[in-house]
Amino acid sequence: MARVPEPDQTPNGPAYEGRLLDRPDEEVVDQGASFDIRTLFSRRGVLGLVGAGVGTMALAACTSGAAGSTKSSSSGSGSVTEIPDETAGPYPADGSNGPDILEDSGIVRSDLRSNIDGTDTVDGVPLTFTLKVTDMAGDNAPFEGAAVYAWHCDAQGRYSMYSDGVEDATWLRGVQVADSAGEVTFTSVFPGCYSGRWTHIHFEVYPDVDSITDAENAIATSQMALPEDACNAVFALETYDGSAKNLSAISLDDDNVFGDDGGEHQLATISGDTDSGYTATLDVPVDTDTEPTGGTAPGGGGEGQAPPDGAPEKP
Repeated sequence: MARVPEPDQTPNGPAYEGRLLDRPDEEVVDQGASFDIRTLFSRRGVLGLVGAGVGTMALAACTSGAAGSTKSSSSGSGSVTEIPDETAGPYPADGSNGPDILEDSGIVRSDLRSNIDGTDTVDGVPLTFTLKVTDMAGDNAPFEGAAVYAWHCDAQGRYSMYSDGVEDATWLRGVQVADSAGEVTFTSVFPGCYSGRWTHIHFEVYPDVDSITDAENAIATSQMALPEDACNAVFALETYDGSAKNLSAISLDDDNVFGDDGGEHQLATISGDTDSGYTATLDVPVDTDTEPTGGTAPGGGGEGQAPPDGAPEKP
């Protein structure tokens, strides 16, 4: 008989593999399809975790549009896979777990390196990143008018509005509206790497800029992974002290967000160097015909292992 996995007891409640249970009073295998596909069952080990019966059900859900699935659409340009739904993590500042920057004047901006009032510019290697949003329900056409909210940690692994000492800061957060090519571009700095997570940038896609004041309006929530070669070059710099060690202890295959497929659909294409800065791009196909399944976890958790000293503690 298959062994039923036991949750870990944490200060925030029962968790499994770093994620708080959606249904804390029930067993791990009874948390629902969203939890199963995104967290409990990786696409590599689904059949071996709790037996072939549950694994087969999970795989079926993967192909029918559950969270963490890779839904495809065919068009004249070929097969397109929807950007995987992911947790927004514990530091979204979208109003879902307390802090809300999306109602602040000035949040619609392209340069994220300072607070939204222009003060307190952060240090780090320059990074310009572009997200190309397409509408799978509209024959994969550019999603003109979609609003994208992006945020990430600084070179030391801190998140504005949450980390000790920067609770009043608003840097490295901003919204852009997609142009006629479906593109949004942000000017920022290369994020650091904290313990237990691959280097990443969070983003939420909204149907239009008027929708951003309510996190429940997001039609896609995901994360962009940054390539290892660029990370290694950046983390050799003194500004990123500690990031190289943290990155060496994790891989895309082991990461609890990108590990389902090694970041196949979330790994940015990047060019540049530490002197001139980097430019990264990612295609973000969104299927507006399906219900989004990402977003924050209970209590704002779900980001994985705790960051190192100096980076934010979990709420």
